[in-house]
Amino acid sequence: MMTTPLRKLLARAETLALASLVIAIGVLGLKSVAAWLTGSVALFADALESIVNVAAAGAALAAIRVAALPPDANHPYGHDKAEYFSAVLEGALIIVAALAILHQAWAAMGHLRVPDAPVLGLMISAGASAINGGWAWILMRRGRALKSPALQADARHLWADVVTSVGVILGVALVAMTGILWLDPALAAATALNILWSGYRLLRESVGGLMDEGLSHKALARIRAIITTDATGAIEAHDLRTRQSGRWTFVEFHLVVPGEMNVSDAHAICDRVEAGLREELGNAVITIHVEPHVKAKHTGVLVL
Repeated sequence: MMTTPLRKLLARAETLALASLVIAIGVLGLKSVAAWLTGSVALFADALESIVNVAAAGAALAAIRVAALPPDANHPYGHDKAEYFSAVLEGALIIVAALAILHQAWAAMGHLRVPDAPVLGLMISAGASAINGGWAWILMRRGRALKSPALQADARHLWADVVTSVGVILGVALVAMTGILWLDPALAAATALNILWSGYRLLRESVGGLMDEGLSHKALARIRAIITTDATGAIEAHDLRTRQSGRWTFVEFHLVVPGEMNVSDAHAICDRVEAGLREELGNAVITIHVEPHVKAKHTGVLVL
């Protein structure tokens, strides 16, 4: 059953995703105006990536709404992984946008031109990039606090967009000042390559979530330390397994206790360990399989 604090977290994530969609549409409008005013291929490439931002923000909003659905008969563990699908889609869209920009840059090499109204166009583009940068910082900070893969993916994509936009703005200004026209499509191609790398990294991280990658070595060390401290009275814990699914962390292991220990005492140990793990991990699903001392493997976590 979904708790009230978790409902609040999901509501905040949905609000942020909706705001991200509105901001993405506004930034797309500003960058499109800048590209239209200047005729710059590099600024057009920058605007084209903003179309991906709009699509990705919409996908993130939809995924967060699906992830907020409570567990049901067909999805007893909930719908949290919907956010990973959103992040995979965003990575794929980024790669498609990068390939489209490369095609546009190649075509522009045969039709070099001086950018029109460069000062006004660059000022508009710089304003749009400033909005993106501020929102990316807010989105990453809140996305980490809410443990939302979709929001964090959106923030990383926006920050990559900011970095490429700054490069494009400086490059187009250099084209206008020096008259080296081939710099414009060359910058568009460089932008595309940077976007392509960003899309690859996002896909890799998102697929890792779908494939149930375990927690980091640092997180595992903390879990082992908590078991060692809080499982007083047990002998050892072995076969520790973990995975992350959106806001939920799944932990399971076998806890070996003395054979003569009664069920109530063994259960009390499990309660202590679960309380310690939840304090460390937040939203967690913890499964402990209690075994008698004859099942000890003398590996894993030895309890002090």
